[in-house]
Amino acid sequence: MALKVLGLSGALSHDPSAALYVDGELVAAAEEERFIRDKHAKNKMPVEATRFCLQQARLQAADIDVV
Repeated sequence: MALKVLGLSGALSHDPSAALYVDGELVAAAEEERFIRDKHAKNKMPVEATRFCLQQARLQAADIDVV
């Protein structure tokens, strides 16, 4: 079974982002500002960036092993 790791960065400060690794390989990564069109997306959680990463890998939140 592949290890699925979701990395979150910048939440509640600036430049929030998400990255998804499956068995050590980067599958998807995105910054929140690209989805909400708010430069640096200060004080936001990377909700849309996380959703994008999961969609790219065709996974659901329950499939993630480590955050």
